[in-house]
Amino acid sequence: MSEVLTAPLVVEFPFTRSLGPVQSAFLTGLRERTVLGVRARDGRVVVPPVEYDPVTADELRDLVEVAPTGTVTTWAWNPSPRRGQPLDTPFAWALVRFDGADTALLHALDAPDPDAVHTGMRVRVRWAAERTGAITDIACFEPADSEVTERQVRPYSGEFAEPVTGITAPARLDYTYAPGRTQSRYLQALAERKTVGERCPACRKVYVPPRGACPTCGVATGEPVEVGPRGTVTTYCIVNIKARNLDIEVPYVYAHIALDGADLALHARIGGIPYDQVRMGLRVEPVWTDGARHPDHYRPTGEPDADYDSYKELI
Repeated sequence: MSEVLTAPLVVEFPFTRSLGPVQSAFLTGLRERTVLGVRARDGRVVVPPVEYDPVTADELRDLVEVAPTGTVTTWAWNPSPRRGQPLDTPFAWALVRFDGADTALLHALDAPDPDAVHTGMRVRVRWAAERTGAITDIACFEPADSEVTERQVRPYSGEFAEPVTGITAPARLDYTYAPGRTQSRYLQALAERKTVGERCPACRKVYVPPRGACPTCGVATGEPVEVGPRGTVTTYCIVNIKARNLDIEVPYVYAHIALDGADLALHARIGGIPYDQVRMGLRVEPVWTDGARHPDHYRPTGEPDADYDSYKELI
């Protein structure tokens, strides 16, 4: 067998949330170049503001304005910025306590090298040229005069014209997936339009896709067994919501399919038949497209439906 496979994978989705009055005021304030905090029950000023007191859990609404200058409380150097980070040149991640605040905010600090950064250094906000009501309206922090400017914290109503009421933040995880020897063998067989599982030496069940161990007996599996290509629909669902980046018209059907010779059903799309004609017991076969490493979908074979007793243990 060839070496174990690896592949770069990306999990990405937009995270959308509504904002309460405190978070709405904070982000709208950033859009207007104003830094807001909230006063806790013990008198401390919390920046970024929270909606509930971290000690008493009381609801907080007492907004105050603090200065756009502050002090670094701790920091870490980032020599290799990644995609989507605030700066594309090396910078420091820093916790900055704004003048007038009692807590610190994490953001990027633009500095030429780590020798230019130290705990206690004075910094100020560098505002983004275009601001939309997001934490990125603070482009970063930059070094400021060493003297601490005394600034009276003043109450703020939190009222703005056209307040920000919700945000959509992109979430993304880039990683390299290594499937291991068992699943590498399975994927390499799929590239040859074969489906290969593994048999448990104790209970003799064949698992597809193989995991390298029997989930029932807990012993290693190593005997490869080719199954299918045909199989039986055991259960299914009708999908009515179109997924992003998936060029399939709704409604369509995803089903669990027990391939002939397998003791575990796999997940696949059913095509070549109206969605409302898919049923338990339907006999199906894979449909491949040129250059694909796995079946595009399964379609009916035209055979009589399988008897329920033949697949009831695989539902």
